[in-house]
Amino acid sequence: MSTTFGQSTVLGYPRIGGNRELKKAVEAYWAGRIDAAELESASVALRAGVWRTLRDARLDAIPSNTFSYYDHVLDTAVAVGAVPRRFARLGLSGLDTYFAMARGVDAEPALELTKWFDTNYHYLVPEIGPDTVFAANPDKALREYGEARALGIESRPVLVGPATFLLLAKTSTPGAGAFDRMTELVDVYADILRALAAAGVTWVQLDEPAYVADRTTAETEALRDAYTRLCSVRQRPRIFVATYFGELGDALPALLDTPVEALGLDLVAGPGNLRRLAGAGPLHGKTIVAGLVDGRNVWRTDLRAAITTGAVVTGLADHVAVSASCSLLHVPVDLAAEATLDPRLRRRLAFARQKVDEVVLLGRALRDGATSLPEPLPSAPAAWRDDTVRDRLAALRPGDRQRGDYRQRAAAQQARMPLPPLPTTTIGSFPQTAELRAARAAHRSGRLDDAGYIQRMRAEVEHVVRLQERLGLDVLVHGEPERNDMVQYFGEQLTGFATTEHGWVQSYGSRCVRPPIIYGDVARKAPMTVAWSSYAQSLTDRPVKGMLTGPVTILAWSFVRDDQPIDVTADQVALALRDECGDLEAAGIRVIQVDEPALREALPLRAADQDAYLDWAVGAFRLATSGVADDTQIHTHLCYSEFGEVITAIDALDADVTSIEASRSKMEVLDDLAAAGYRRGVGPGVWDIHSPRVPPRDEVVEALRRALAVVPAERLWVNPDCGLKTRSYPEVEASLAHLVAAAVELRGR
Repeated sequence: MSTTFGQSTVLGYPRIGGNRELKKAVEAYWAGRIDAAELESASVALRAGVWRTLRDARLDAIPSNTFSYYDHVLDTAVAVGAVPRRFARLGLSGLDTYFAMARGVDAEPALELTKWFDTNYHYLVPEIGPDTVFAANPDKALREYGEARALGIESRPVLVGPATFLLLAKTSTPGAGAFDRMTELVDVYADILRALAAAGVTWVQLDEPAYVADRTTAETEALRDAYTRLCSVRQRPRIFVATYFGELGDALPALLDTPVEALGLDLVAGPGNLRRLAGAGPLHGKTIVAGLVDGRNVWRTDLRAAITTGAVVTGLADHVAVSASCSLLHVPVDLAAEATLDPRLRRRLAFARQKVDEVVLLGRALRDGATSLPEPLPSAPAAWRDDTVRDRLAALRPGDRQRGDYRQRAAAQQARMPLPPLPTTTIGSFPQTAELRAARAAHRSGRLDDAGYIQRMRAEVEHVVRLQERLGLDVLVHGEPERNDMVQYFGEQLTGFATTEHGWVQSYGSRCVRPPIIYGDVARKAPMTVAWSSYAQSLTDRPVKGMLTGPVTILAWSFVRDDQPIDVTADQVALALRDECGDLEAAGIRVIQVDEPALREALPLRAADQDAYLDWAVGAFRLATSGVADDTQIHTHLCYSEFGEVITAIDALDADVTSIEASRSKMEVLDDLAAAGYRRGVGPGVWDIHSPRVPPRDEVVEALRRALAVVPAERLWVNPDCGLKTRSYPEVEASLAHLVAAAVELRGR
């Protein structure tokens, strides 16, 4: 890349491969089927494929160092030397130390895992202690830059910026904040910039998305100071500060006051950035990288509307380039792989590869004029509208979102379903073995008929029920062997949803999901889960939970239609789930769990926007769950987010029991619950299921002791952090045995 920025770029691109090649290679390495050299060889091929794709699309400026074996925040931690000593002292190779930080080992639990702003991507939280000595380690960025250059591609290395890195980090020093380390961290970034420049890098991208959330004046000034200092480094690349996911607010003029050469603005999620930019005065010597193509949804861009916005930006800055609003990490790779989608829907979609084409087209139009841009698509087909659903929504009353008094419900539930103190349960799924996946694939392809498929799934349900009985769990689950994914499974059974064959998106590490696409009005075609839950309940006298995914999570983990308010779509999904709850109850299911792990994830980043979101999000959950009798127990589940910010909303859900991820965050959610006066059942997770590590019984006992200091035994549940689908049966049996033994030990006391 030359010293000029070019007309088009993207901030990042999917790194998993069109067929999840990265997932398969990484998991093969973890299993010992390939060595580190083979893993690296597969990764080199993946990176080269991405760069060639972007070059062949005629993108002007191409990013590098966006590849990751697990997580780009973890990569940045390694690049600045923020490897906690507890991992460094294990004596592992650099690669295995990296994976130990991500997944944990027997000797050390993993770093905390939480959501990347308001997306379903999970990042590893940097852990900074008094013994953390920052030091520049630019090897990965230099290596990938060199690989691209060997292909004849001049690339722009990408790192998480220093201010966002520290705002995402947690410190173990009492009374100290991670931001106290800014001065020394900026010195390390300066060293990295010098090393990149020495290798011939002319542009570097530093991502600062943390500043689209509410920030203090001190934090904004620290951002200004950091980039003023970095720009004073001699022999450095030009600096492109990328921001995304919303409006920058006061951070925008702060960055414009620094000598950074380019600034990226999300003009899709943050339209107010344009107003703030217009009021900033002359922008001499600055490149504005305008995020005009939505990097988080799959709908085609209205190119004529986008170019109008781009033209306004052109009148404000010396140079303007076009980009996606954020990294394309959050959308599937290529629409060309989807041969079975309805053509009426397919022509409205754009995945990562198609969004690159849109960016290139807009960049050319900005330079040459917009005469060649296509016309907007016509309105959606009338067949995608369901007047019956709309009539039901119009007839709703406030009482449809309310249940009776919690204390009366709790008494009725205990009378119907007597449980011991510290009742034990799991979150829902059990291991998805290769044999189960093969059976589902055979059924989809027609190689296994319906009767054979049901027989195979029922055998697995019985296995799971008998295992739970043998281990001594109190409230059982059917294990969900029939489910490919907790959202896709429901999307396949609801009208208004489409599912893809290859639309994979990375969630964390090697975990990928295929988000459904909501394109029309939503309704339930038939009962979705009743047969499986009823069969499981017929096998045992112990209560079996019916398992549903809540309306907020179904929306957050889907690509949602953009032609009606999101709260309307949420209530449509909630009505379908309300009907399912009613049918489960009628079938004799005493416990129904409606999972909402995305409740905190979908919270708007600015406080001014949060009340409106929580109003419809809580309302949709209550609409889904308020049609059951008092003696039917409603559970919900939340995981891998900062819950303190939504404690009031968690209480407002009015679930009888809430299970919450707590092991990696060391039970910190309990203090939030206590401070909020939470008085219902709660199950703080005591086993980190995202790690292959089996927690010792004494560790579980200690976690429960901490919980009992805050939650009385009659309201405390004992459960893992999340579902068990990614774990093996030996890990599950050992961990659940420790979990039950710990609960029994504490009951005895």
